[in-house]
Amino acid sequence: MKPLRSIAIFGAVGALVAAVALPAYAATKPAEAATTVQQLAAVDAQSLVVASEATAAPLSRGTFTATTPQEIEKSKAEAAAAARAAAAAKSASTASSSRFNTAGYALVSPGSGEVRYPVPQGSYTVSRTVGGGHNGADMLAPAGTPIYAAAAGVVRASAESIGGYGVCIMIDSVVGGQRVQTTYGHMIYGSRQVQAGQTVSAGQLIGYVGSTGRSTANHLHFEVWLNGGLVEPIAWLGANAG
Repeated sequence: MKPLRSIAIFGAVGALVAAVALPAYAATKPAEAATTVQQLAAVDAQSLVVASEATAAPLSRGTFTATTPQEIEKSKAEAAAAARAAAAAKSASTASSSRFNTAGYALVSPGSGEVRYPVPQGSYTVSRTVGGGHNGADMLAPAGTPIYAAAAGVVRASAESIGGYGVCIMIDSVVGGQRVQTTYGHMIYGSRQVQAGQTVSAGQLIGYVGSTGRSTANHLHFEVWLNGGLVEPIAWLGANAG
């Protein structure tokens, strides 16, 4: 009888423990949060980009790309300016070829000596020579008259603008064992036929008479420097050209 009574007591105690523990466990389990219809709808909703957050797509108009009206207008103006510049360059190129007065003139200066006249004889008049701060001879000639290298040598400088000389070429030569530098100023824009570093021969065509830089009339400003010293160009030509 005692064993049976012990089993009954243990069973009653176990039932009591279960009755107390199970409600307590249930009370500690977190309850799932209630989900509303609005929340479910928000999960599936599509996003909306408002105007203030939108990024404008680039607009393409032929040769330019812009994103704002101001940029579009600026690009249009730049494209128009580039087109005008290209047209002007083409027009200037065509016009410049007609400005060169090559009719009746040889493309190589006449003569066979070490020194040649820089413009054809009989085509110019001397309006000014060395003196009073003027370092060369001004040889007046029609625009487009050919200009020749006075002596063989190497081109020291060749540019569309060299100070008051305007379009100018400078050549280093050796004549009769002496160092000679000749300068040719005021040529027509775009008429230079040689570049710096190039070797030229006596009488070679190098450009055309113009009135660029500090000039008021078409002429060749011609300088001659002998062993670093300035000499009167016309007298030097008379003594050496042939």
